[in-house]
Amino acid sequence: MEYFALAGGLILLLFVTIFALASRYKRCAPDRILVIFGKTGGKSGRSAKCYHGGGAFVWPIIQSHQFLDLTPIPIDIRLEGALSQQNIRVNTPSTFTVGIATEPGVMENAAERLLGMTLPEVQELAKDIIFGQMRVVIATMPIEEINADRDKLIDHISNGVEVELKKVGLRLINVNVQDITDESGYIDALGQEAAARAINEAKVKVAEKTRDGEIGSAHAEQQQRVEVALAHATAVEGENTAAVTIAESNALRREQEAEATRKGSAAERVKTADGEREAYAAEQQAETERAKREEATRYADIVVPAMVEKQRIETLAEAEAEKTRRLEKGKADGIRSTMEAEAQGMQAQLSAKAEGFRGVIDATGSNPDLASLMLMIEQLPDLVDAQVKAISNMKIDKVTVWDGGGNGEGGNSTANFMAGLAKALPPLHELTGNVGVKLPEFLGKLSEDSLPDPKAKKSTPTAKEETSKVDIPPSS
Repeated sequence: MEYFALAGGLILLLFVTIFALASRYKRCAPDRILVIFGKTGGKSGRSAKCYHGGGAFVWPIIQSHQFLDLTPIPIDIRLEGALSQQNIRVNTPSTFTVGIATEPGVMENAAERLLGMTLPEVQELAKDIIFGQMRVVIATMPIEEINADRDKLIDHISNGVEVELKKVGLRLINVNVQDITDESGYIDALGQEAAARAINEAKVKVAEKTRDGEIGSAHAEQQQRVEVALAHATAVEGENTAAVTIAESNALRREQEAEATRKGSAAERVKTADGEREAYAAEQQAETERAKREEATRYADIVVPAMVEKQRIETLAEAEAEKTRRLEKGKADGIRSTMEAEAQGMQAQLSAKAEGFRGVIDATGSNPDLASLMLMIEQLPDLVDAQVKAISNMKIDKVTVWDGGGNGEGGNSTANFMAGLAKALPPLHELTGNVGVKLPEFLGKLSEDSLPDPKAKKSTPTAKEETSKVDIPPSS
């Protein structure tokens, strides 16, 4: 039990130690400088360590820490009565902006001299330094340079103030010098002098120009008097010479005037001709454009409708041709379908007839005579109908029968008459022979001399031709 209590105490002590050590680690914000002082162990002789950003561990008891604020500090400097190089007192109101430096070495100066000071105290310290350096700089410069070259003044003040501020750990951020005045009015006098100088220089220039004009006028008058005196002194010769000179001068003047008039007239005519030529060119261009426009109008009014009409006619013709082709193709397809249907029907009919003939032949036991007889019997009504039609158009007014009595060998006269009438009709065997059909023997047969000659020329039978003999078997 004591063991667990001792272990718990050690763990608690460990946690407390870790928490205490963690609380001694100090982090530095970017707008501050961390200053660790005490036993720093530095070999450079510095009494403190400065950190800008990051963090550092502060040992308890032997070390401590504080922060320096990097916020810019504005300082108004109302410098009055500062002596210039000419011992003229000037007033130079200005505004300075300073701040604690973050450069290595300068931060340590700030830690040594500014740590623990309030913001007003830092402002007063910087103001004193700036006042002294401004008086030194102004004392080394003439008032004309102070008034005329502000950049040079600011550079001198910045250089002098920056060096002194770094000694206490500060840096100069900005300098703004306002209006510079003096108690004696020297700067105003300089302005008035500059204005007067400019005015005097202008007056001098005007006077010089006036003088030059007067001198020129006097020289001209002197020359005129000399010439007049010379003319009077030479008397007649001078007058004649003068007259000649005047005449030559007048001639030269008239010549020059004529030349000037000619040049002016020629230039005017040239300009007029140029203007007319440009006008003609513009009119020609306008006429050309008008002709192009009229041509385009005629093209649009005549050629375009004609092309449209041509395209319409071609389209209609193509449509009509396509219609005709399709109609003819439809008719051809209909005729082909009709013919195909008729061919199929005829093929079916012939196939059925061939099948029937095949059945007839099979029924007769493949006997050709019996098959022919059966086919002949089938066609016999048509043949009889044809024989009847052959004599149906014959006109018979009356039939006279002469009976010679019963003395003949052929039986009674009526039977002989019927036999003769049968012989007078076209023989049935000859008719079937013409179509290539041979009748059976029980229907009789033709004698050899009465068989039709297939090579004989067909002719219409006459009354003198011999009647075919038909052997009819006796009836039972």
